[in-house]
Amino acid sequence: MTSDLYEGFAERYDLFFAKFGEHDPVVVEFFSKLFAENEVRKVLDCACGTGNDLHLFHSLGCEVIGSDISDSMLAQARKNLSECGLEIPLRKADYRELRRHFDGQFDAVVCLSTSILHMPNETEVLRALKSMHEVLREGGILVLSQGTTDKMWKEKPRFILAVNRKDFSRLFVIDYFDQRARYNVLDIFHSEEPGDFKVWSTEYPYVLLRDDQERLLKASAFGEVDFHGSYHFDPYDKKTSNLLIAVARE
Repeated sequence: MTSDLYEGFAERYDLFFAKFGEHDPVVVEFFSKLFAENEVRKVLDCACGTGNDLHLFHSLGCEVIGSDISDSMLAQARKNLSECGLEIPLRKADYRELRRHFDGQFDAVVCLSTSILHMPNETEVLRALKSMHEVLREGGILVLSQGTTDKMWKEKPRFILAVNRKDFSRLFVIDYFDQRARYNVLDIFHSEEPGDFKVWSTEYPYVLLRDDQERLLKASAFGEVDFHGSYHFDPYDKKTSNLLIAVARE
């Protein structure tokens, strides 16, 4: 994570969303309920990307701080949040070294959208999880989410149509290896111009699944861990779930 993996893609990243700051009501309800049950008021999004989740957490009334290792993603987050009239603190930080950047203890740390899979090996995953644990208050929670699930890893779909709108489509073309995966992102702009597309690739060098996460979270001094297979709080099922959400308590 020393180079900016998202350089050249950050400005297009938000094409995942119809509009920045418009949130799925199911996701809003999930975090609203989760944060209320755990008395969450101060949140660190330690892989905040372009800031869409910061916008969500701010809308829930939380005190929010965002950090990311990518300069280009942080630049896009500043632009997005400014256009929404929000001044949310942003800081460049490696989530393996959060105590170097943050003194206060957070009620919740979130690391969403498969960001934890950027770690190169188990040692660095443990380092990251311990770092997240260190900036939580007693009784605080860590929330991880990823689209790479046990079901997906077993079936190994080659193509996933992530976005399909009238003006734009985003296709994932995935290469699978022993313990890693490469995501090739093909963005197709529907226009009369021939060849109107762009490609970007990223690699997840050490894929974690449900049992890996539980083992490593416990090794990082977390206690209870709940696993959900959707933002409806459905229990995670290795055979059927298309989303892996872990909620770990300090």
